[in-house]
Amino acid sequence: MLFAAAMAVTAVGSAVGLAVDDRVLAGAPIWAKPFKFAVSFVAYGLSLAWILSLLPRGRRAGWWAGTVVASASLVEMVLIIAQAARGRRSHFNYATPFDEAVFNAMGGTVVALWAGTVVVAVLLLRARIADRASAWAMRCGIVLALTGAGVGFLMTRPAPGQQRGVTDVVGAHNVGVPDGGPSMPLTGWSTVGGDLRIPHFFGMHALQLLPFVVLLMAALAPRFARLADERVRVRLVLIASCVYAGLFALVLWQALRGQPLLRPDGATLAALGAIVVVAAAGVYGVLRSPGHAPARTTTTARPPIPTPTALSPVGPTHLSDKADDARDASKVETS
Repeated sequence: MLFAAAMAVTAVGSAVGLAVDDRVLAGAPIWAKPFKFAVSFVAYGLSLAWILSLLPRGRRAGWWAGTVVASASLVEMVLIIAQAARGRRSHFNYATPFDEAVFNAMGGTVVALWAGTVVVAVLLLRARIADRASAWAMRCGIVLALTGAGVGFLMTRPAPGQQRGVTDVVGAHNVGVPDGGPSMPLTGWSTVGGDLRIPHFFGMHALQLLPFVVLLMAALAPRFARLADERVRVRLVLIASCVYAGLFALVLWQALRGQPLLRPDGATLAALGAIVVVAAAGVYGVLRSPGHAPARTTTTARPPIPTPTALSPVGPTHLSDKADDARDASKVETS
């Protein structure tokens, strides 16, 4: 939580930098990267804090893992801001020994962040959380977040024309085109080639979007009775997780083929259509499946137990006399 608060302050400071500093680096405002990283870390830190608060066991291990993630991320942000202030690239920069040392240190922070998140994921997979829908949303979300973070390692590969020890820059966000070309506003994602930042972003923020599905179902449950069934919510969360994983794989495949996000080809559109059809069929099947009514216990109706006032208004003495008369009549009939 302290780290998330620090990143919120950093985001505000970076926004001020965007307003007053007109320097541009690699085709983007120099304070754009600190701003985007800070906003992303606010969401990541808050989500991780929430998850750790729900762990019934392993809280000490979770505390240490969360501390490693927060500390490593804080060091990475300090290095990114320092390079921005110097007017230098923070990523893939081998121009000077100092720049290379900074980038290598950032690589170490990413590995520490990823390892700490793995520990949290293991604790979460083993935890027994009362609300099963929330539990599965967090489990699937953190696995997808780890996968999305792993995409960052693909960016460190030398791009065409780059060579370690020769070129100043080794590694790239874009695929098929150089970094720094035409891009989308705000995100900076390439509009002329593939961009690995898209699956990186999409995967990491599954940790926020999948739990949001649970919150949305909880909000709609009073109006839609089917959503009050826990089994229905769990199935819908699993469908949402599978669809999210499919979309993540799709944007990764698209980026690796050097294709801009907003200019998909026929194969990409066909894959997207298949994902949409499967998602719609899955949701329809879950919502249309008959609900399970609670089991009814069949009991034999018993006549009401007579009370003295019901049998005779004159009290217990006459009740006893009438019982004796009934026994005598029974004996006569038996004879």
